[in-house]
Amino acid sequence: LFPATLTYDTLRFEYEDFPETKEPVWILGRKYSVFTEKEEILLDVTSRLWFTYRKNFPAIGGTGPTSDTGWGCMLRCGQMIFAQALVCRHLGRDWRWIKGKRQMDNYFNVLNAFIDKKDSYYSIHQIAQMGVGEGKSIGQWYGPNTVAQVLKKLATFDTWSSLAVHIAMDNTVVMEEIRRLCQSNVPCAGAAACPALESDVLYNGCPEDVGLRGRLPLWKPLVLLIPLRLGLTEINEAYIETLKHCFMMPQSLGVIGGKPNSAHYFIGYVGEELIYLDPHTTQPAVEPGDSGCLPDESFHCQHPPCRMSIAELDPSIAV
Repeated sequence: LFPATLTYDTLRFEYEDFPETKEPVWILGRKYSVFTEKEEILLDVTSRLWFTYRKNFPAIGGTGPTSDTGWGCMLRCGQMIFAQALVCRHLGRDWRWIKGKRQMDNYFNVLNAFIDKKDSYYSIHQIAQMGVGEGKSIGQWYGPNTVAQVLKKLATFDTWSSLAVHIAMDNTVVMEEIRRLCQSNVPCAGAAACPALESDVLYNGCPEDVGLRGRLPLWKPLVLLIPLRLGLTEINEAYIETLKHCFMMPQSLGVIGGKPNSAHYFIGYVGEELIYLDPHTTQPAVEPGDSGCLPDESFHCQHPPCRMSIAELDPSIAV
């Protein structure tokens, strides 16, 4: 279908290292220097959950595809941006994945939410089937807005994370809508879902105060997705500096977009280049081991991340 998907697999080991540059490297709200913090940069990138094409998973809908090669790249990017939200929610932005190190249960709970089977909250099965309601048949390519709309619907079933998901349409963030969405009276499910409860839970965006707890509802954590079109056929230069600024915000979950018919998950930038995780590698589907433990190495990108010029970005993105 897309010849590009064939070339990616053959090129998978030809990754460039970071350029030796005085420019800062920004990764999801963290600023690094290539000269003094290269190991930290690579560890930060490797710790992001990396979702790629998979093959030999249970058929979607029972009789549908058993692989998403060639059509699932934007669905995988949607999984990555949402996985980053769950990592921040349950593990924190400072959490790091180290190969061979025993991870906490919450890490596996997050990973299990994306495994390729029908009952995982954000599996390719759930995204593809929920997309039918958005007018996309199973196996059809998604744009950034479609995957955002589908993830919003799926998040309502994830009571463990208890996220409020808002998609700002028409390039406009309406604060009042967000306040209404986040000031939910529903308490989150179980202590595990509220890692911050002991110390710094926010009540309506205010730090906790003795008198507030009884009167104000809990503030649900917000995932804010903003679909944008930054030009007609190519990105308008006027937007480039503002787009870079998105990666500097400490709350940043990154950007989904890419080149025409080829989706990427952008996690930062250096100079005039975007840094991204690429889903265009087909890996075998992963089954939990006998102990119920999940072999997780293939969900972490253990080579330097890909880069591309910002000018090459397709103008249709979601931040």
